[in-house]
Amino acid sequence: MEAPLVRDFFPSNYLTKKTKMLTASTCATSARPPSPPLPPRKDESFHLRPASRRQLLAALVFPVAPLLVAGEPRSPFSPVADARGLFQMPPPRLTNRYFLVRAGESEYESLGIINTNPVAKTSVDSGLSEKGKKQMVRAAFDLKEMGACERNCWIWPSITQRAYQAAEIIASVNRISRSYIVPEYTFLDARGLGAYEGKNLDSVSEVYASDSISPRIKPPPIDDGTPNESVADVFVRVTQLMSILETQYSEDTVIIVSPDSDNLSVLQAGIVGLDLRR
Repeated sequence: MEAPLVRDFFPSNYLTKKTKMLTASTCATSARPPSPPLPPRKDESFHLRPASRRQLLAALVFPVAPLLVAGEPRSPFSPVADARGLFQMPPPRLTNRYFLVRAGESEYESLGIINTNPVAKTSVDSGLSEKGKKQMVRAAFDLKEMGACERNCWIWPSITQRAYQAAEIIASVNRISRSYIVPEYTFLDARGLGAYEGKNLDSVSEVYASDSISPRIKPPPIDDGTPNESVADVFVRVTQLMSILETQYSEDTVIIVSPDSDNLSVLQAGIVGLDLRR
């Protein structure tokens, strides 16, 4: 910092008295030849008067303010940075580029069974089926053709087995280091369908029918630990995910890999500003 800031650290009465003494000395020097200095008298010696807490704060507060601003001095009313607060849907702008990827078919899905209990999300049966692996290879090459990872990218998959396997395939095809795969533990979980757990996949249409009535309607509950989430519940999770991504990265590319379609559909609707009943 520039040296002139130091002057503000001294009490003003000291500066005033010192300036008067220097001015008087300069005038006297120009009027007559210098005379030998006289020993100071006791009543003329300089003493600092006790300062109150308010005076000390007034003397110290102003020199500190310029230290917080880089570059040229600015008006205290001018913005010095664009602060990013709580992420809201729909966002006025996004600081990153995003690709939304639905993981391929899982072993459970190949059997036509609904499986959304988070306890089973890391099991082998929640992993990609043979068909799902082929689907993900095609998706990974599609991302490569789009140039998704030309300037590197971050891959954010759910820790659900099929989503993480999908992320590894994407990384391999696009030559991305595994260190750029960031597992997501909660916000990208598959939507919990409650009492529909273990039923045929075709019964999901009943859930979507109630979603079109209100985004707050939950599937019937069940006592096996499977959550029963409404569209509004999923909306909260994906909003929290985007808040993290928009805060942690800036002008980067992020590939979000979800184990189901509901997360991505609700996320897209929120970003665009669509009615969640759609």
